[in-house]
Amino acid sequence: MSRAGAPTRRVLAVASGGGHWVQLRRISPAFAEHDLRYVTVNETYRADAPDHTVYIVRDSTRWDKLGMLVLGLQLLLIFLRVRPHVVVSTGAAPGCLAIFLGRVFGARTIWLDSIANVDEVSMSGRLVRRAAGLWLTQWPHLATEDGPEYAGRVF
Repeated sequence: MSRAGAPTRRVLAVASGGGHWVQLRRISPAFAEHDLRYVTVNETYRADAPDHTVYIVRDSTRWDKLGMLVLGLQLLLIFLRVRPHVVVSTGAAPGCLAIFLGRVFGARTIWLDSIANVDEVSMSGRLVRRAAGLWLTQWPHLATEDGPEYAGRVF
């Protein structure tokens, strides 16, 4: 139970490596009162979240069809195990697939586009735009009426 007495939610936070992972960890305090679990691609990232369950999946790109299939199956197994109420991601491929699976599983979905995408929304962001319940950009000039919302920067 959270401090307010409301039941905790199972939150699955998903990101690939590098800046995606760093940005995901920066927003993690927003989910501190919930059952937060991570999915990422690098075994060494477990040390960044020692008090949480961290699932490791294969990283992939759109050019690696077999890798995407393996990644999708790994994520499906995690979803069947966790049954998340909320899926949040900062990208890239693992987060994109997780947002789609989140919708299939009836979870609320949040996509936060990387701060590195200064000139345009990421390709992954464009792919998940209809599946993400909340689609955010970290650049005010990229927010549009039919595009992502701007609510501030992580960095």
